[in-house]
Amino acid sequence: MKEKSDLMPSQLAEHDKSTSSTGMSRSACLNYHFKVGWREPTAIIGALMVVLFAYLVIVPIVTLMHDAVEVQFGDARRAKSEVGAWTFYYLNRTLASPISQILFWEPLAHTLSVATGVILISLSIGVPLAWLLSRSDMYGRRWFATALIVPYMLPSWTFALAWRTLFRNRTVGGQQGWLENLGFTPPDWLAYGQVPITIILALHYAPFVILLFGNALRSFDSQLEESARILGAKSGTVAFQIIFPLLLPSLLSATILIFAKCIGEFGVNYLLGLPVDYNVLATSLYRSISSRQSGVAAVLAGAIMLIGIISLLVDARLVRESRRFVTVGGKGAMSRNSPLGFYRLLATVFAALVFLISVGIPLLVLVLSTVMKVPADFSVENFTLDYWIGRNLETVALRTGILLTPDLWMAAWNTLRIVGFASLCSGLLGLLVGYVVVRSRVRWISSFLRHVTFFPYLVPGIAFAVAYLSLFAVQRGPIPALYGTGLILILALTADQMPYSSRAGISAMMQLGKDPEEAAQMTGAGWLRRMTSIVIPIQKGALVTGTLLPFISGIKGLSLFVVLAVPTTDVLTTYSLRLIDNNYTQAANAVVLIIAAMAYFGTLAVQNVTKTNLADGLGG
Repeated sequence: MKEKSDLMPSQLAEHDKSTSSTGMSRSACLNYHFKVGWREPTAIIGALMVVLFAYLVIVPIVTLMHDAVEVQFGDARRAKSEVGAWTFYYLNRTLASPISQILFWEPLAHTLSVATGVILISLSIGVPLAWLLSRSDMYGRRWFATALIVPYMLPSWTFALAWRTLFRNRTVGGQQGWLENLGFTPPDWLAYGQVPITIILALHYAPFVILLFGNALRSFDSQLEESARILGAKSGTVAFQIIFPLLLPSLLSATILIFAKCIGEFGVNYLLGLPVDYNVLATSLYRSISSRQSGVAAVLAGAIMLIGIISLLVDARLVRESRRFVTVGGKGAMSRNSPLGFYRLLATVFAALVFLISVGIPLLVLVLSTVMKVPADFSVENFTLDYWIGRNLETVALRTGILLTPDLWMAAWNTLRIVGFASLCSGLLGLLVGYVVVRSRVRWISSFLRHVTFFPYLVPGIAFAVAYLSLFAVQRGPIPALYGTGLILILALTADQMPYSSRAGISAMMQLGKDPEEAAQMTGAGWLRRMTSIVIPIQKGALVTGTLLPFISGIKGLSLFVVLAVPTTDVLTTYSLRLIDNNYTQAANAVVLIIAAMAYFGTLAVQNVTKTNLADGLGG
């Protein structure tokens, strides 16, 4: 007869039933389950990962919240308390003092105003495009299905730079914009502030609506519409009583996701808001950090986190509610395209115009700006490659073209080194999280890891970066101060990208049965041998996905790096931002084009590796 320790995991479940039927005492049963749960190293590894992610995710946020209610160094006199004492000084200063309007309430109003405008414009553009791509015979549907989601593949501030290049005026000094050089000086409201920020973010996030609403339209059974019309229902009745209620969850989900993204958006607001003191919560937070107001920064970061968490929890609730409205049937489900007739060409022109405004013109402007000495001068002698490969330039600090500048290659190396290593860590840890969540018999470990690795998705990047700055700015116990090193960027990026990697790992492990491992275990293979010879080779696709997705996201990311990077740890995004601050427009635009190319072609590579295509969800 086999001992308990020799039973396979699938046999242990049967053993559990038999022991419960024999009347085993509760304490003996608990002791048995404890021994079974900890017999394999899976539980031990799970416990170590609990400690790791508690430190990487929970501790930084707790430290940040603690900074909001503790007197910081340099504030003892103003707070009228000793350093380290509990205080409401920062809460009062941020929310109820004479300068709270500048610190919090005005940026909050600007943030909500921008988010509202972005949502309205995104829906106005995305909903008709989603319908055209999913339910019409518009020309070039397959091409547009991919082309119209390109804006989200690129960094949002790529388009902000193009806007500055076109509409910049001399309000902030520096080089002239194209329109100003042509004789038209754009007003401040068009060059900077709410209007351009709203338009750019709306074009950047419209693909959310196209994807989510397009997928809902594609799965919607058109027989429901036809049945209603056969029974005499008018078009308005069909739209508002059948189609709209069933598709409302997808629209609300897109709306909330866009809102949550706008709350933490930094790059566009920095480029187009700060020149005219148009602050949102993210830039107000950045200014507080720059002026070393760490207590105020903690309060602002906490507010951004709270708004982001509430928004995405509401979205999760809507996703659960939407399952009550499933209309996808079996073989009878139909999705018919509507003939546009006379409007077919008009619809195609509309889609092409959106693509030109959101992708074509911005990229063309950026490319041309890097090969022009004088903005908007299209004479042959004005074109040059000096800003790419030139030598002995007349600029003060940037004496060579960007491709010959050592700082660019150092930033590129830092990007590959930091983002690459962090992405590899995310991929491996994501696969381990998936293994522990699916295989571990210690339920609290599985539940904790599932939730804690998703938590960074609820926290906007700039707030998460401030939490890491709060934790690692000084030495705490045996952990030295990491600020100014590449390690803090690796740790922050690894934790920030875990929602993608862990979900890829969990999804993959749920599809892998236990039989291959149990067969190997019966032959005497240990856990490490089973992982390296069976699990990892079988799940190499999930490992690649869990590594590449964080890598692409990290390459175009700015919010984390702008807070945690220093000149010696500059990555491409922060290096381009420093060039912008020093008014090296052509060089900055060149670096952003390099980042955009890496992000775009990297996204295509991920799709090829994972055998997926975003356009498939649109019926292209």
